[in-house]
Amino acid sequence: MNIPIPSNEKRRLEVLWKYDVLDTPPDASLDDLTELAASICQTPIAMVSLVDQERQWFKARVGLALTETPRDISFCTHAILQPDVMVVRDALLDPRFKSSPLVTGDPYIRFYAGAPLTTSEGLALGTLCVADRVPRVLDSKQSEALRKLARVIVQFLELRRQVKELSAVPIRQRSSVS
Repeated sequence: MNIPIPSNEKRRLEVLWKYDVLDTPPDASLDDLTELAASICQTPIAMVSLVDQERQWFKARVGLALTETPRDISFCTHAILQPDVMVVRDALLDPRFKSSPLVTGDPYIRFYAGAPLTTSEGLALGTLCVADRVPRVLDSKQSEALRKLARVIVQFLELRRQVKELSAVPIRQRSSVS
């Protein structure tokens, strides 16, 4: 597959790495938000996916055993290029995905919807996405819920990064900063 690369890829990766979230243990809050996305969208699969240089890595996931996939077969690689929710109603009919091993083999994805996880700088680090093994659509309320949950996830990641940065500052310096 052809890998689309964002025009701001270098900066996007720098910011992603500053979040220091890749390859970290599961987080109950993100697990809950992922389960909520699957429930609202009525899909068996949902993920918080972060798109690194060579892979997409799942910080949280429901209904999927995989913890990561190569970037070149990833739906999320395409979704981070979109300003809004990207919907693929039937992956077998989409030339970008019809030959993907994620479509032709396990987990047999036919439907995908991904809301970009866009930072305050406008950088899409990954997606909150849902998937199904049958073709389908999202209604407007489900799409809006996916957008809102994606914003909450970004706020969570930004807060996590700020707390980590602050905890690295010695206590004396923290007092003078506040």
